[in-house]
Amino acid sequence: MSISRALFTIDFVSFFIVSFLTTNSVLFSIFSSFFLVISLFAFRVYENIEVKNDHFLRIIVAYFFGIAIILIFNLPFNFHISKFFFISSFLMSITLLPIIHFVLYKFALVKTPVKKYLVIGRKEEFYDILKEIEEKSKGKIKFVDFINPSPAVLKEKVKTADRVLVCDLELEEYVKDDLEILSNTYKVEYLPNLVEKVLKRIPIKVVEKFEEYYKISFRNVSESPAKRLLDIFGSIFGLILFSPFMLIAAVAILIEDGRPVVFKQERVGKNERLFEFIKLRSLKNTKIDKNSPNKDIEKRVLKIGKIIRKTRIDESLQFLLVLKGKMSLVGPRPEMIEYHEIMKVNIPFYLYRLLLKPGLTGWAQLNYKHSSTLEEYKIKTEYDLYYIKNRNIFLDLQIIFQTLEAIFWKRGAR
Repeated sequence: MSISRALFTIDFVSFFIVSFLTTNSVLFSIFSSFFLVISLFAFRVYENIEVKNDHFLRIIVAYFFGIAIILIFNLPFNFHISKFFFISSFLMSITLLPIIHFVLYKFALVKTPVKKYLVIGRKEEFYDILKEIEEKSKGKIKFVDFINPSPAVLKEKVKTADRVLVCDLELEEYVKDDLEILSNTYKVEYLPNLVEKVLKRIPIKVVEKFEEYYKISFRNVSESPAKRLLDIFGSIFGLILFSPFMLIAAVAILIEDGRPVVFKQERVGKNERLFEFIKLRSLKNTKIDKNSPNKDIEKRVLKIGKIIRKTRIDESLQFLLVLKGKMSLVGPRPEMIEYHEIMKVNIPFYLYRLLLKPGLTGWAQLNYKHSSTLEEYKIKTEYDLYYIKNRNIFLDLQIIFQTLEAIFWKRGAR
């Protein structure tokens, strides 16, 4: 069990015990514990343990957010909630939880063995990616040597490692028979699996090296009925929740800068189909440089625009597009035509990101900054490719939950 899952389980049990002791209701205890740990997960409490102050702040924010959700969902059920539940669960959140998290994290860090890999591939070709993996793993993954292999060299150098990582399929052919024998003693892994597991993105360089594997993987990508159901219910809920805020924002835009209140623009959707993208206008109604639409964008933001952009209220109008099936709650963000034309000829495999509907929020938006250069768009595309290949209903829910954290912490790209 990973450290995150262990902490998730411990927190759920802890909240359940506190809730049951103060309310004597099994049903409410399950109900409240679920929303509290989901809130902790949404605010990435389980990903930021090593930074104590940030971790503590996230727990507090997540606790109050979880309590707010509990109170809202309690309206139709009308559970009698004791004030001792609020007091005891809060005290536990600010004292016991941070201690348990930090101690278990440090224990896992010490006790988790270092994985030592012998790499079949050229060091100069993969060094930057493998170095990033080492850093992300907190030193629990080490690449002890690189070989441009021959059977004799492989047998000798593998003694310094406990695993073999195949980064180059052409070089693997030279030692395939020996690798088959060594696989009884040493775990043999392939770069795509390791890089996706640790980095949570698919570097373009890796796709180029394992092109046939990724061609097959992306060929099997399709929209799922479960995703569409989530889109329908989620967009209806979003429209109901955000309607008052959209109305207030629309009036404020009208007063500050006049019409139009809604910004409309053709964007590129699934399979390069164009659709009309809408959001509440947050920028002044001035001429835009078609060659550089984002030029001086911060200077053009309305006063009300600063608020609705930070809170994402400007994007909430897109729930209508999700309900109509033009967009999804989760997916790669729909790109402007001008940028799309540049990216598709300069970024290999860029079009794979259009295999699913564009999303109101997405994996790249959560994990990478706002992009303005070609190199930044390339990295952003790598996150989109990870989502497209690994999409499932649980990843969608994770992205939806953690979008809340991105709004509170003002993190991620727009």
